Amino acid sequence: MFWILLFVILMLMSLGGAFYLITRFHRFSFIKRLSERHKKLSWLASIIPVAGIACLSFINFYSAIVVILHLIIFWLIADLIACILKRVTKKERRYNIEGILVILFTAVYLCIGWYNAHHVVCTPYSISTDKAIAGGRLRIAGFADSHVGITLDGDAMAKEMARIQAENPDIVVIAGDFVDDDSKRDDMIKSCKALGELKTTYGIYFVSGNHDKGYMEGYRDFTLDELYSELEKNNVTVLEDKAVMVTDNFAIIGRRDKHDESRKTIGELADGISPDVYTLVLDHQPNDYDNEAASKVDLVYSGHTHGGHIWPSGYIGLWIKANDFVYGHTVRENTDFIVTSGISGWAIPFKTGAVSEYNVIDITGWK
Repeated sequence: MFWILLFVILMLMSLGGAFYLITRFHRFSFIKRLSERHKKLSWLASIIPVAGIACLSFINFYSAIVVILHLIIFWLIADLIACILKRVTKKERRYNIEGILVILFTAVYLCIGWYNAHHVVCTPYSISTDKAIAGGRLRIAGFADSHVGITLDGDAMAKEMARIQAENPDIVVIAGDFVDDDSKRDDMIKSCKALGELKTTYGIYFVSGNHDKGYMEGYRDFTLDELYSELEKNNVTVLEDKAVMVTDNFAIIGRRDKHDESRKTIGELADGISPDVYTLVLDHQPNDYDNEAASKVDLVYSGHTHGGHIWPSGYIGLWIKANDFVYGHTVRENTDFIVTSGISGWAIPFKTGAVSEYNVIDITGWK
C-alpha cells in the first residue's frame, strides 16, 4: 500500500512539476524575446522540451518520470541558490545561468545512472568461519534481480554468466527476481540455458522473489511453473522453503518470498541442521534479520533493494522499515548478511544510488 501511495504522490508531483519546468524554460532569454512578439508562441516553445521528455513514456514510462523529477529537484535547488545570491549581491541577472547548469548537470547525472545500470561489476567479499569447509575454502558466485529484459536480455545474460564462469565458483546462487512482468519467454529461456552452461562443483540454487511470480496474471507469455520448469531443465535447483545438504558440512536453505503467506519461519527450516554445519540462507527480501540471526545460520544472501536504485530510495526503505539493510555486508550476532544491488533492476534503466553487480563470496574455514 505504501508503494502505491508513493507512486500516486510521485505522479501528482510530476504533473505539478511539469508546469513548474515549463515556467523555468520560459525564463531563457531567447524565449523571452519571442514572448515580446508572440506570447502564446513563447509558451508553446517552453512546453516543447517538457513534452519531449514526456514522450519518453512511449519507450519507458518510468524513465520519463525519473528525468522529470530530477530536473524539478535540481532546478528547485538552483532557484534557491540563485535567490540567495541575488539577495547577497543585490544584482539582477540577465541570463538564466542556473537553467543551463541544471540541464547539463541532470544530463551528466542520469548518464552516469544509465551507465551504472547497464555496466555490471563484480563485487567480492571474504568471510571466515570457525566451522569445517571442504578443502578449507568455498567460493560462492551470487546474483539477484536480473529482471530479465530491463537492462539484460537473454543474450546479455549469457555474457554475464560467462563472466561468472570465469570466476571458477564452487556454487552459484540466485536470490530472486530472475524475471519480471515484462520479461519475454524467449529471453527467459535463453537466460535459463545460460545458467545450464555453468560448470560448478556443487550446482546452482535458486529462490524466487516477488516479481518472479508476476503481479499481473496473464500479462507475460509464460507462467511461474514454466519458469521453474526451464530452470530445472537446466540443472538449477529451485528451493521453495527447503533445506538441502550440499555436503556433509555445508547446507543451503531457500526461503519463499516474504509476500508468500505460506512461507515457513527460518526456525522451522533450520530445524534439524546440525550447528556444526555451515548454513547459507537465500532470502530475496532482507527483512527478517533478527529471526535469522537468532536461528544461528551462518550467511544470509539477499537482493530486492537494488542497493537503493534511485537515490535516496534506499534510505527511505530503511526509514519506513521495509528492509533491515540496503546494501553490502553486515554482521548480527554470529551471522553474516550480504545484500546485493542486483545484476540489473526493476523497470527503471538508471541506477543513481548503486551499481549493477554480481558477487563472488570466498568463505574460508578449517579443513
